[in-house]
Amino acid sequence: MNPFSQFVKDLSDRLGNGFSSLNQNDPAKVAYVRNLERQMKNKDVLDIPFEDLNVIVFDLETTGFYPYKGDHILSIGAVKVEGTHIKEEETFYSLVYNDTGPSQEIEELTGITKEMLESAAPLRDVLKDFYSFVKGDVLVAHHANHEKQFMSHATWLALRKNFQHRIVDTSFLTKIVHQDQSMMSLDDCCAHYGIGIEQRHHALYDAKATAELWVESIRDIQQKGFIKLQDVYTYLATSK
Repeated sequence: MNPFSQFVKDLSDRLGNGFSSLNQNDPAKVAYVRNLERQMKNKDVLDIPFEDLNVIVFDLETTGFYPYKGDHILSIGAVKVEGTHIKEEETFYSLVYNDTGPSQEIEELTGITKEMLESAAPLRDVLKDFYSFVKGDVLVAHHANHEKQFMSHATWLALRKNFQHRIVDTSFLTKIVHQDQSMMSLDDCCAHYGIGIEQRHHALYDAKATAELWVESIRDIQQKGFIKLQDVYTYLATSK
């Protein structure tokens, strides 16, 4: 396997057998979801120019870092981006039901309380709504491995389906644009571009800030001659 193919295999999330069981009792919805699955299989987002690439930038607040050791999702926030245009009116946000609540540390960090979670929708319903919002678009996250692990675990746990969407990490772009700088955290990256975060550790506001980071990074990387995601993956794979 050549370096590019191996890199894409390792870092890209083109997964699974789909979500046809999301709406088993509604034939029209089943047909819609199956059609969406076919579209996702046929569309190679690596070849779509950045200006035509539609993505959903999202963020999770969680109780910790290890979903397979019992940590779970507290909230999901997302915003749609078309090319370099952030669709401020097209957002998603939901808390996720839990009857135990977060630790005091996480409650202080996120502002999410046990009482808030007790009145929230269950994970299965939140994921259904989230995937309806995302449709076939690419997902984008900052330090995306965290989101990937939790979404993979939660999707199987709640829906008994493999997580299907590709996730692109914003650091794929910043590693190229800012090779001489140590920009790791969302705070560091946003500070570099002068991006404000209305409420840190709130899934929707962090997603909006990440969306601004994504847009600024795309503009920077286009100036360096990168046209599409395939250019980014190829560069990263061959410059190791």
